[in-house]
Amino acid sequence: MKKSRDDYLTLFFISIIGFYILISLAFPMYAILSKSFENKDGEFIGLENYQSYFENSSLVYSIYNSLFVSIVTMVITISLAFVFAYALTKSRMAGKGVFRSIAMIPILVPSLLSGISLIYLFGKQGVFRELLMGYEIYGPIGIIIAEVFYTFPHALLIIVTALSIGDARLYEAAKVLRSKSIRTFFTVTLPSAKYGVISAAFVVFTLVITDFGIPKVIGGNYNVLAVDVYKQVIGQQNFEMGAVVSMVLVFPALIAFAVDRIVQRKQVAILTSRSVVHEPNESKTFDRIMFGYCSVISALILTILGMCLYASLVTFWPYNLTLSFKNYQFDLMDGGGWDSYYNSIRMASYTAVFGTIAVFAGAYFVEKARSLKTGRSILHLLSMMPMAIPGLVLGLAYIFFFNHPDNPLNFLYGTMAILVICTITHFYTVSHLTALTSLKQIDNEFEHVSSSLKQPFYKTFFRVTVPISLPAIFEIGIYFFVNAMTTVSAVVFLYSSKTTLASVAVLNMDDAGDIAPAAAMGMMIFYTNAAVRIVYVLITKKILVRFQNWRHKTV
Repeated sequence: MKKSRDDYLTLFFISIIGFYILISLAFPMYAILSKSFENKDGEFIGLENYQSYFENSSLVYSIYNSLFVSIVTMVITISLAFVFAYALTKSRMAGKGVFRSIAMIPILVPSLLSGISLIYLFGKQGVFRELLMGYEIYGPIGIIIAEVFYTFPHALLIIVTALSIGDARLYEAAKVLRSKSIRTFFTVTLPSAKYGVISAAFVVFTLVITDFGIPKVIGGNYNVLAVDVYKQVIGQQNFEMGAVVSMVLVFPALIAFAVDRIVQRKQVAILTSRSVVHEPNESKTFDRIMFGYCSVISALILTILGMCLYASLVTFWPYNLTLSFKNYQFDLMDGGGWDSYYNSIRMASYTAVFGTIAVFAGAYFVEKARSLKTGRSILHLLSMMPMAIPGLVLGLAYIFFFNHPDNPLNFLYGTMAILVICTITHFYTVSHLTALTSLKQIDNEFEHVSSSLKQPFYKTFFRVTVPISLPAIFEIGIYFFVNAMTTVSAVVFLYSSKTTLASVAVLNMDDAGDIAPAAAMGMMIFYTNAAVRIVYVLITKKILVRFQNWRHKTV
């Protein structure tokens, strides 16, 4: 069968996007895997590095520590998030919008900021240090509390979505059968949301076991895998052992990712064309309980953020509590100064623009291309890979791949471009799935009509697909921007003296003992992300009024 011009263009664009993912993910991961089998002279030594690793009891103990904090955090976070999500979806309490906005705050700040806040709250000179009853915040207690703060909104988003899909007919049937509320919960509500809860659990587990910032700030002598990678590379310049620990860190993340994918495939449609959306009944007692619960959780979130704000404004904790902007004089601190902040804004902007273009174009060809089924399947598989790779491992892989003297792409090392490429790759999968979800809602009839009229696919893409998908496109852009501002692990190995970033500056200031300036820089990241989010809402409303007006027209 003769190929059309559209087929060749589709092949061309799929090849470009596929090659980008290979260059930015597959080849670097192969480089780090190869490095784990080499000695310092670059000679192949087989499994000797792995043998040395497992013979070192302190390093092996990090595996246990990582699994322990990840599992405990997962259980606590899912429990707290489920009740919070249940309150948002199954009650008629007041202030749902406010509570949900507060719950999303941790997404807007670097993960390690919660660790800094806990030091001010429960550290040796903390405000509430007596509440720990002799225990120290430095170690598993601090890591778990900070990780719960960090992962709570991620779990909440997934569980809210799962609980929102409920068929009112099932609840009516339970009511007719005079089923008690607790029985209805276990026979109707929980089964319909179980896949979402399981998915949220594995997301939390992966986020915690791969997180680097929180254990580095508040972990003390409690070693975990992610910090071991950093210590081996930065502290001891032992790149080979760093590669080994990275491969060990990838293993549980891959398992969690694989199980999550299997669970997703088993999920069946809960909401059918005959379903009726469930509206919660009013119950003053239940609504008050849920309101009280959400108020407590929101207060804890605001306390952690508020402590960082207060610490950033105190002149010299705890001896001079006069408020000033002394800690915001970043040019006088080690860590990168104000240039780090401006570099982060540049990097986040580039990531948002180029990342959105790459992701949406890739998702379009996966979902809407009319030919090259095998190529589209391969592209989709490559697009799913970044979710299973920890940011810290990806950053180290970039060192081995892009810094190799024989690599023609070596010129990218130490530039802003490599930070943008790494960040786009790190957060590619979630954006890809967002784009796919939006594109699946558009009937393929548009492409069929365009083809029958002998119109090139790119006209349909720009005139139909893009305008309809603008809400998803904007969401992808803001997702890339916010995560680029807050990421630490993916870029901690890749910045140069000219490309230091705000999130890395927080880490460097904390290392240097400038904890208050570190809190101040973390708050600058929060202010920026919050401001961008507000501007995004205001601007997109005006744009969507023009391009999404068709959604509100009636026949």
